[in-house]
Amino acid sequence: MTMTDLDIATSTELAARLIPEEELRPRSVDDVTRLPSFAGRLEECGRLTGTPYCEAPLDLQNALVFRRLQQLVGIALLNPLWRERLHYFGIHGAPADMSEWERIPLSDKTVQRDMFMGARAGMVVPLDHGGFEVVASGGTGDGMPLEIVYSLRELRDTYRIAGAFMGAYQLGRYLRGPAPRWLFTTLADYQMWSSGTMVGGVLSHVPEVNYIGAGPVSAPVLEHMFSYPGHKALMGITAGIALLPELGAGLSPQARASFRVAMYGSGSLPQRKRDELQAFFPNVSILSYFAATQAECVGLQLDHASPALSAVPGLHLVEIVDEQGRAVAEGEEGELVVTRLHADETPLLRLKLGDRMIRRPALNGPGLRAERFEFAGRTADVLHLNDSQYSATLAYAALRGRLRSTTGIDLDLVAHEVQFHNHREDRILSLLAAVDDAEGMAAAVEHALGPSGTRQLFTQALPSSLSLFNDREANAAAIEQTGYGFRLVFVPPASPRIERTTVGKTPLVRDRG
Repeated sequence: MTMTDLDIATSTELAARLIPEEELRPRSVDDVTRLPSFAGRLEECGRLTGTPYCEAPLDLQNALVFRRLQQLVGIALLNPLWRERLHYFGIHGAPADMSEWERIPLSDKTVQRDMFMGARAGMVVPLDHGGFEVVASGGTGDGMPLEIVYSLRELRDTYRIAGAFMGAYQLGRYLRGPAPRWLFTTLADYQMWSSGTMVGGVLSHVPEVNYIGAGPVSAPVLEHMFSYPGHKALMGITAGIALLPELGAGLSPQARASFRVAMYGSGSLPQRKRDELQAFFPNVSILSYFAATQAECVGLQLDHASPALSAVPGLHLVEIVDEQGRAVAEGEEGELVVTRLHADETPLLRLKLGDRMIRRPALNGPGLRAERFEFAGRTADVLHLNDSQYSATLAYAALRGRLRSTTGIDLDLVAHEVQFHNHREDRILSLLAAVDDAEGMAAAVEHALGPSGTRQLFTQALPSSLSLFNDREANAAAIEQTGYGFRLVFVPPASPRIERTTVGKTPLVRDRG
């Protein structure tokens, strides 16, 4: 069989051969523990076709992933809690097609807690069988603890798959040159965090690099690490990556030149911070590594010149869905939903990660074939003005554009970070921007805009940030009638007025209810 021989029918037949009927609906927990690993099926697919799974035709990838989804539903139905949940929504067996799969209800953090904390009643293979790892979230927005359970065997499979992918399709092009090559991570204050265990697990499996799980580092430790000969890549949270020029002030020119890849965690890195990084480290490329508690590697930016994230083929099903849980079209924005494909023992179907993504056209070879998407903001990044909802990401972009055209000041270039504060009871919406000269910037903007300029700035920008579903309900006049006051506030860098989570993340929106 050659790759050119494969069509959709042949792909479906091959997927059924790789996951045969008798494995599609295991009859007992013991049957589940004896199932061949999905990682092994991906490798077998590569052997049968003579092509690495990551480079297999999308029809074949889709057929095998769907066959796996059918199997995961069959496995989940063995568990009483999952069975009750699926039966309630009319799911009694393996879905016949993706339309039926999309009838499965979306899971959220509450479902995750019910399934995998306390009694951990959502586990198909009970915890007392052993061989599991419990991982905690270090950055939950609601401050409540959140845990997930993994089979160690399946976790190791995913580390190996994702690590090999990073080496072959991402880091290989940036860490070229003589060995040794280094890959550091500064994630996690303690190792129970998902960021410390799971991302570190992936990075430690990238071939032909030396891995160091450094944890939070001081300036002397960074200087010591960067004294090692060879090209270097470092992965950390967005705020940690933004601090590297400051933290590395004492680095030698040779050490600065050896830094080739700065990978930041989920979210976005302000343009000002990108400029500072590239000015300080002359050879650095900046890439996004998108991960979550339930998904150690959701998407990777493969090219510093393109913001698109690529899913690792065969690792997760990544869905971008509308409010009904149905796939959006290419170019449309939706909710990010992930199903871990390596989860026989601890399935969690269709988990909302709390992010908005734009679905992008898939990479379709030659070489790598993979689904792609682009970060569009957190689901909670919404500004509520009375009954209307505005995208905070679009609102910031519109405000930035109008401020730049009116005053010549570009917030992306001058602000270290920005944050909206929405005081709903007092009806005041403020955009806070941390800048080097807060007083001087405030005076310059006030002089350029005049006494009523800030209000006009907001009322003209906000209508362009309405969602697709209510984009006709407001214009500048309607926003004037909301009774809201608007503020543009400049504060010094690291000001406590800009609120951060316990792990140093800066939410775009703080909502006062």
